[in-house]
Amino acid sequence: MLPDPLSRRTLLHAGAATAGLAALASVRIHAAARTTLGPTIIGSGEHTYECLHDWAQVPSDIAFGNTHGVGVDAAGNVYIKHTVHASSSSADALCIFDPAGKFVRSWGAEYRGGAHGLTIARDSGGEFLFLADCQSGVVRKTSLTGERVLDLAWPEESGLYGSKGEYKPTNVAVVPPLPAPSTPSAPSAAKPVTPHALWTKFTGHIFVADGYGKNWIHHYSPKGEYLGSFGGPGKERGQVSCPHGIMIDTRGPEPLIVVADRSNRRLQLFSLDGRHRGFVSSELRSPCHFDQRGSLLLVPDLDARVTLLDAENKPVIHLGDGTNFALRDKPRGQFIPGKFIAPHSACFDAQGNIFVVEWVEVGRVTKLRKIS
Repeated sequence: MLPDPLSRRTLLHAGAATAGLAALASVRIHAAARTTLGPTIIGSGEHTYECLHDWAQVPSDIAFGNTHGVGVDAAGNVYIKHTVHASSSSADALCIFDPAGKFVRSWGAEYRGGAHGLTIARDSGGEFLFLADCQSGVVRKTSLTGERVLDLAWPEESGLYGSKGEYKPTNVAVVPPLPAPSTPSAPSAAKPVTPHALWTKFTGHIFVADGYGKNWIHHYSPKGEYLGSFGGPGKERGQVSCPHGIMIDTRGPEPLIVVADRSNRRLQLFSLDGRHRGFVSSELRSPCHFDQRGSLLLVPDLDARVTLLDAENKPVIHLGDGTNFALRDKPRGQFIPGKFIAPHSACFDAQGNIFVVEWVEVGRVTKLRKIS
């Protein structure tokens, strides 16, 4: 879905201009696909992948609609959230596949049409899903098999909305548990690192991005109590326009809320108490969402590519870089191997493989199998 100030034509022209400037200004790799008669290979060096489009073995009674969300649980199972195609005999919007792509189960017919954000979070009780439905204005915590655990009330207390219909949440971030404390291995070793005070204070807190509504970030307690809001529409520091994706970035000494400030074509960083910390805009077109692994930040970009950023949020590589946005409503046979159309969400698995889901009418799930 793209209900923000960017029209499709504007997105295409602006993306092409940005790509042209980046090609002139950057010495980093924009790797082309190598197909020949063998596997489709994209990337280079330590970021080389086999591109496996339509990886998931979807049963005949399910037809993907726009594939909006993806996550991987601790067992390696892959969760796909999609809007459900009109031709699908099953209305289930959540599909789960094992690490080999074999279908496991589906559920979530109530999210058909509005299925959007999907976040897998872990706490002392195990693993849970946080689901954002931008059509119904529902943000829900469920078990991995769909049992309802908690509903977050729409932020009526904020005074920012005239009605619930103005609230259209797109994604959810949950502050993860503190990492296990490190201990020195020898008397001369450095002292254990003390967790950042805000991490200790906000563990388990929930942040909801109202990306398609009124451009606010809403803060909830682990029990779902509304605590406050920050952001708001605009281009200045601390303001956002289509805050589409949101994640807790724990790569640095201070955990940060990273927001895909999509219509402003940048990432914006906030402290856990909602204070502006910085921007990231280098070589980004229309960032949608995130995942992290080690020092890398994975950014699916709606304008036809997936980007990896390093620990300093500098581009490492662009994967599957295409100019194919106009194909998003075309038949699957017109899609180009090794080239993305409209990446909407992406995540790593434990082996460093990447799963990418795209905002295309017939859905597309691609596994980038890491080969070096």
